[in-house]
Amino acid sequence: MNSKLKRSLLALTAVSAVALSACSESGTTASSGSSDSASKIEGLTGTTGQLVAEGASSQQKAMDYFGVQYQANVPGASLAYNPTGSGSGQEQFINGQVMFAGSDSALKDDQAAKAQERCGGAEAWHLPFVIGPVAVAYNVKGIDSLNLSTATVAKIFKGEITKWNADEIKAENEGANLPDTDIKVVYRSDESGTSDNFQKFLKAATGNWDSEGKAFPNTVGAGANGSSGVANEVEATDGAITYVEAGFAQEKGMGIAKLDFGNGPVELNNDSVGKALDGLEFKTEGNNMVVDSTKLFATQTAGAYPLVLTTYEIVCSDYSKAKDAAGTADMVKDFLTVALNSQNDELASLGFVPVSKDSAHGKRLADAIAAIK
Repeated sequence: MNSKLKRSLLALTAVSAVALSACSESGTTASSGSSDSASKIEGLTGTTGQLVAEGASSQQKAMDYFGVQYQANVPGASLAYNPTGSGSGQEQFINGQVMFAGSDSALKDDQAAKAQERCGGAEAWHLPFVIGPVAVAYNVKGIDSLNLSTATVAKIFKGEITKWNADEIKAENEGANLPDTDIKVVYRSDESGTSDNFQKFLKAATGNWDSEGKAFPNTVGAGANGSSGVANEVEATDGAITYVEAGFAQEKGMGIAKLDFGNGPVELNNDSVGKALDGLEFKTEGNNMVVDSTKLFATQTAGAYPLVLTTYEIVCSDYSKAKDAAGTADMVKDFLTVALNSQNDELASLGFVPVSKDSAHGKRLADAIAAIK
């Protein structure tokens, strides 16, 4: 990865004027894990115990970071987050096996009805706490910079383009010395919200994609489990390409393609992600915050990079009606309060876009946390 792109990813704190902005307030970070930060976060109940959650591996790094801050701010409390994928997380939440689920995609209508039953008749809310761009990441000897149109990306993942020196790729990379190497597609083998969103993106951006859902088609390429799994597979395979959260691509030092969404190649960086998020819209009102991803993915604003995951924590709006143990609501509220106060440069260094507490998005999240019973 070139140094400019790496610096851009590390500085990924630009945000939407409407919804997102970098959080640079003093006193919101407890990077050392010290409990000294506890007094800096107001409204914590201090309820101890282990908060059990499961779901999207795309937010694993964020959950690890939030977990450290949670334990530092609430001594005696801890987070046990199992990154098994969005599908598994949703299922475990609906079955009452975990206190909240992490998911890259919203519950479908039938799932939402089941989740409401799990919550004792109370609505289940989607709270988008983890915002992260998805990279089209590659490992090809001799290619240090790569431009790909969304149409070409779709053809690659459908198996319609099979060589790195194919005419379509040559046309988008004039003057580049492209090798006659086979393209090796790597996809998520587990049910994944990242797969769900990537397919929605391909459909919205190109119209040349028919499949949908958390399961990625297994007819082209090879599968790997979880975000870390696809990143490891690409790192080890010359000619490989995948879709993965920027933090994982950054960690492995993989190449990240500049994508052409309709107005020329766009580098994944702070400015391009911020431009895409400027137009962020929600399908829902109130405390259930479901992002209109179709509109986001179809964005063609010049200089915008709209391939962004808005990853949810799915919670019960009223745990008092559910069968969870006493204190669950307080633990969930404490954790989410800490997570909102940990939207900072340290989170950005992991490849995520921090949500400012003072933005419309941040204030809406704070209101939702306060309303959980």
